[in-house]
Amino acid sequence: MIISECRVSQWHLSPANEDLSNLPFRNFDSLALELFALQFQHNPGYRKICAARGLTPKAVNHWQQIPAVPTSLFKELELTSIPAEERTAVFHSSGTTEQKPSRHFHGPESLAVYEASLGTWFWSHFQSPASHFQLICLTPPPEQAPNSSLVHMFQTVWQKSGGASVLASRAPFVGLIEKDGAWTLDFEAAISVLDNSQSATGHPRLILGTAFSFVHLLDHLAERNLKLKLPAGSQVMETGGYKNRSRSLPKAELHALITERLGVSPENIICEYGMSELSSQAYAGSNGVFGFPLWVRAQIISPETGREVADGQTGLIRIFDLANVFSVAALQTEDLGIRRGSGFELVGRASLAEPRGCSLMNA
Repeated sequence: MIISECRVSQWHLSPANEDLSNLPFRNFDSLALELFALQFQHNPGYRKICAARGLTPKAVNHWQQIPAVPTSLFKELELTSIPAEERTAVFHSSGTTEQKPSRHFHGPESLAVYEASLGTWFWSHFQSPASHFQLICLTPPPEQAPNSSLVHMFQTVWQKSGGASVLASRAPFVGLIEKDGAWTLDFEAAISVLDNSQSATGHPRLILGTAFSFVHLLDHLAERNLKLKLPAGSQVMETGGYKNRSRSLPKAELHALITERLGVSPENIICEYGMSELSSQAYAGSNGVFGFPLWVRAQIISPETGREVADGQTGLIRIFDLANVFSVAALQTEDLGIRRGSGFELVGRASLAEPRGCSLMNA
């Protein structure tokens, strides 16, 4: 398998070593080129794309030259090096029910890389250690959403934070799936674990959910004229957009309502940017600038020239994720961002692009 050939110990992607904070910047180019050569060899769909462009491992000598695959092609092609008989999971892109989803295939090894790359980077954006929080996920549980990378991410976070501990006497998922496949909430269950006056523990809450799930919850609280008083130190991580599943709100308005109805201050609200085709996530704090971990590079590309734009300019987000060992490391999204140094400010979807969950919110 590819993972045994990729010198993953250099990337700190072994599940036995989850401290991924020390990947040297100077190694990124050589590791990316090595991974490109392996993916060219073992991923037939990707190899055809690269060969059609005349970009083979012999012709590419810098990571910025590695061919990036449009995320839309994950709908049409099996962009994976994992044989069909070894695939144990597949993540689908979120979006409206009319859309054909992207498919990111996984096996035990690729899920191990995904889960190893998740924990340290996730928890570095919160003010307290995992054991300090009571986790609440505004999504359906994994058994109801087996193809959701977001739900798998939340399940992994819960398990790695001590999912069977005293802070999690019940499963933290308070979402439901309606008959048409849309996500909604069990409002009474959500309120019972969020409201400090009803909860048996005074531990700070960490609430994880999509933007539309927060809107559902906030609208329900407004209808009942409720304002919850969460314990001091509680935090929120919101991600994605609306997908026509709720009314749409600008990010600033959504965060203001979270502060008003849940009592979580703006500096305690974290935004996440991820997608089913990736294995790593970017996070932004109150400044709105997203940053990936050290094993990922994000570029903002001019759609007119194909070159990286200057700082402060807008373009399409292109991502190189070294944790995407078994699929394609270089992805061209249809999301618009403003370059902010090595990070970016999320603008939204490019014109004519299909809406999807990771990128429907405007700043």
